[in-house]
Order: sequence, then C-alpha cells, then structure tokens
Amino acid sequence: MGVYDLNIKRAKEEIKNTIAAYLARDEYGAYAIPVIRQRPVLLIGPPGIGKTQIMEQISRECRIGLVSYTITHHTRQSAIGLPYIVEKVYDGVRMSVTEYTMSEIVASIYDKIEATGLHEGILFIDEINCVSETLAPAMLQFLQAKTFGSHKIPEGWIIVAAGNPPEYNKSVRDFDVVTLDRIKLIEVEADYSVWKEYAESVNIHPAVIAYLNVKQENFCRIETTVDGKRFATPRGWEDLSRLIVIYERLKLTADREVVVQYIQHPAIAKDFANYLELYYKYENDYRVDEIVAGVIREGVCDKLAKAPFDERLSVVSLLLARLNGGFRAAADMEDRLERLQGIFAEMKPAAGASCAAAGEAGTEGTPVDGKPAAGASCAAAGEAGTEGTPVDGKPAAGASCATAGEAGTEELPVDAKPAAGASCAAAGEAGTEETPADGEPAAGVGRGIGRSASGRGNGMYTSALEHLESLAAGVAAERKYKQEAGLLSRREDHISRDVGKILDDTVRSLKADHLQDEEPVWQRIREVFERENSAYGEHFENCARMLENVFDFLEAAFGTGQELVIFVTSLNTGFYSVRFLQQYECERYFRYNKTLLFDTEERDILSQIAKRNA
Repeated sequence: MGVYDLNIKRAKEEIKNTIAAYLARDEYGAYAIPVIRQRPVLLIGPPGIGKTQIMEQISRECRIGLVSYTITHHTRQSAIGLPYIVEKVYDGVRMSVTEYTMSEIVASIYDKIEATGLHEGILFIDEINCVSETLAPAMLQFLQAKTFGSHKIPEGWIIVAAGNPPEYNKSVRDFDVVTLDRIKLIEVEADYSVWKEYAESVNIHPAVIAYLNVKQENFCRIETTVDGKRFATPRGWEDLSRLIVIYERLKLTADREVVVQYIQHPAIAKDFANYLELYYKYENDYRVDEIVAGVIREGVCDKLAKAPFDERLSVVSLLLARLNGGFRAAADMEDRLERLQGIFAEMKPAAGASCAAAGEAGTEGTPVDGKPAAGASCAAAGEAGTEGTPVDGKPAAGASCATAGEAGTEELPVDAKPAAGASCAAAGEAGTEETPADGEPAAGVGRGIGRSASGRGNGMYTSALEHLESLAAGVAAERKYKQEAGLLSRREDHISRDVGKILDDTVRSLKADHLQDEEPVWQRIREVFERENSAYGEHFENCARMLENVFDFLEAAFGTGQELVIFVTSLNTGFYSVRFLQQYECERYFRYNKTLLFDTEERDILSQIAKRNA
C-alpha cells in the first residue's frame, strides 16, 4: 500500500466531503463542480475492512440513494446492454444500425429514483479491478466517461468504486495512467483503534474486543502459505461476533471448529477459541453480575489482584461490557423518548384550551414542559446535582433534549429538536437517526403525518383520537419509506418500531376506554410520556450506580494501577459511554481523567503484552 494510506474512518469522511462538494450548487442551480470534473472515487484496500459497509452508512447519513453492484458478477452484456438493430436514414439512404439496450446497472439507478424519489445518490461498483478481460474496456469507459455502453449515469449520482491490491487477489488488473488521472484514488488500510470505536457502537461481542485488545496483530492478517490462503479480517471478526451472541442465546458453544469457519487462520482461530472459553470462566469465577450490583468480596479482589495480567484485563473487559450494555440501552430509551416527545407535541392542546391534564404545573414529578426541572435527576426530578445531572443543573454538552432542553408549553414542548450541539445517537452530525437537522422529514418521508395546528384549524380530524391515529400511521409510513430507500440503520429501525408500538398501544387503550376528545386523549398521552420518562430515569440512575460500583471494585482490587488506566481509557473511547458521561457527572471518572496519562500508558501496557506474547 502507499505512503498516504487512510484508515476506514478517514476514508469515509473523505467520501462524505467529496459528495458534499460534488452536490453543491452555484447561484444558478447548476452543480458547482461540472459533472465532467467530478472524478469517480476509487477505494483500494485489503478485503474485509469495511469498504462496502461504509457506503451504506454514507448514503444514510447524507440522505441520498445507493445502488451497489459487484462487477465480477456481470458479463459484458449485462453491464453495457444487449445489441439490437434499428433502421436509420442517412443522406436519403436507409441503414441498419446497431444500438444497445440500457444497461441493467444504469436502469437500476432509475428504478431507485422512481421507488424513493431520491434524485441524488451513489453508484457503488465493488471489485472493479477484477473484471474479466471482455469487460475491462467497458470499465475503463465507465470510469473515464461515466457511461455504460451508450447510456450515461444520471447527473447527481456519484460513482464510487472499490477494489483490492494485487497482493490479495491474483485476478487484479492494473489501471493505466490515463484512467488513474481521471479518478480520485483513496488507499485504505486496516486500523484496529478505529474499528474498536465502531465495534463498541454496534455492540460487537465483548470477548472479541477483549481478545483483540491484547492480540491486535490478529485483527487483520492475510497470509499465503503452501497450504493456501490463511486470513483473519475485520469482517470475519464482526460476523463471528454476531454468531456468538446468538449461540449464547441458544445455549450453544462456539468452539474451535465454529470459529475457524469465520477466522480462516487455524492458529488464530484456535487461540481465540481458547480465549473465549476462559472468558466465560472468568465471568463465573469473578461473579461479574455481583460486582456491577455493588457486591464486593474481599476474596474476589485478592484473587484478581494476583491473577496474570491477561486475566485481569479480561475481567475489566467483562465489566465494561456490562456497563456498555446499560449505556446503550439508556441511549436507545433516550432517543425513543425524544421521538415520542416530538410526536406528542403534535397533539398539544391549543393555547388557552381548558385541559385539566395540561393546566397544572409539575404534577407527578414532571414539570409542565414534560422534562425534569433544571437540576433534577431524570428519574423523578429530585434534588440538584444528583445522579444523572451535573451540579449546575444544566445538561452537559451533547445532552439530548429528551431530558434537558429549552422550556416548552402544555407538558410537552413544541420544539422536539436537539439544541445546537445536541447528541446524535448514531452519527456525529445533526440530521442523523430518524429526523433531518431541521426537524422535518426529508422529501417524501413520513407521508400521512399531519401537523396538529393545520389539522385542527382546517378540520382535518374529527377528534383527537383520529389525529393520534394519523400520527401513528405517519410513523409507520416514514419507517416503510426509509427502509425502502435504504436510509434506516438497524438501530434506527428498532427505535422506530418501538415508537410505533407505543403509539399503537395508546390508540388501542383509548378506543377500549371509548375516549376520543382532546382533554382525555391528552391526559392519556401525558400518562404514557410520564411512564416512559420515568422508566428512562430509573434506568439512567441504575447505570450511574453500576458505574460507581465498578469504580469501587477496581479501586479495591487494583488501587490506581494500570487496570484502572485501561478502564477509564475505554470509557473515553466508547461511543455509548461517552454519551452517558456527557450527562452524568461521575466525580471519579473526571478525577482519574485528569490525573492519568491514558493514551501513553495504555500503549506502553499493550506493547508489553504484545512483546510477551510474540
């Protein structure tokens, strides 16, 4: 690979920046960079490091279409179209002329546009440098002229291609200088630290992360031996992780024979299978569930303090896994609550309306804006500076508006959008998750959702119950649209399903009780929101207790040793732990964060481990 190789995270950022630049328009509405100057992006990197996967993430985050093809699955005919004869007249002479049907690939872009209404997107061609000899000229024409056969790629659709370096695939064809001078080349390399950040955000099995923390050299290894290829790739580790999670649920064992089906490097597969067996043993021996619940046994502390370092590190990983599971659930509940808040705000009684449910301030532990009072914990809006809320009574930077935002009216604020800088559950910029940055569905999204003000004013709904039913139908329609458009991640889909179920259950309960007018419907909505808010607050408080309990145990077992360094470093880099700690003021976390040199010390520790295991 080259001198300027990028990790997959930086490559993703570069592609998103390229898309933003290519789709920017000038004052006349034309693309600021003419289409002829919009170079196709070519990703070159080892197999299994996430080149294909980031394209799906990019399309969701940029809210544009995605059409993907693996070009090695195509013949020349399917790629450029089939020939047919047409009659034309030239200088009065009738001629038979060969033309071509539209390429399946080009047609699929138009199909995507028709199905989703997304007129801008990414055409992703994988394994582009492994095409057959008969298709190679067509691929060169595709990269140079953005056409398949005689049909151009529609304007607004950006070409991204990917391939492997020749050392990983003997079928690779080198591009000539003429072609290379017409593309934007990005060379990508495997980077464990970047993958670990991703792995924690998508709930990769903690045993995989714990093993690779110690054996980073096994993260991405591809070797050619006399017995053939032997390899372990990031994709293999992720797929194995998904299997282990389900095996645990089914009470099945992922032994060496299972591991080697994914990690096709026998020595690494054997090593990990042995580690996984020990990992389960440590979970029982050290009673991890008791530790997070606050039970500290002197014998357990003494045993762990005397254990080999690999064993101590595994126990720290087990504790982190328990915490991260709680942090992730807290984030899901918070995002679900925030989504409900925005939907229920549609049902807010008109200004001045007489509504017993909305007229009283702060009943049942929830103030009139539907959120805990300033300085209150999110469980019951209690005393300032406790548990889930910093002592100044304000949400930490990045806190979601579900529990801390600007004041609203009538129990639920009208503005359900996060404040500037608010956290996004799945991506770093505003407009991810379920709603774009402006708080409105993207074009074509959420058809069937009626706005409350216009609905009442125009007599669109005959009752408040009918209005709520319309909102529930709109949530279902929005989810269906985003699924079909490929704009919904798995986590977002789960949150949308949960929100839809809560709305449907609320509608069913109102119908069962024969309630449809504004006042009783609003009262029921308020009860539902308070129930969800209370459940979130209780879970948040429990996560805070678990974190404090783990700190108690680690201090009892190791003092301020290197195990604590690794623990706090992991809190600093974990996606959901960072989000949680932006809202919960953990005194020991901030104290250790200031006094310990995390990056340097962890690198030294892991380097020593690697040398010892070499």
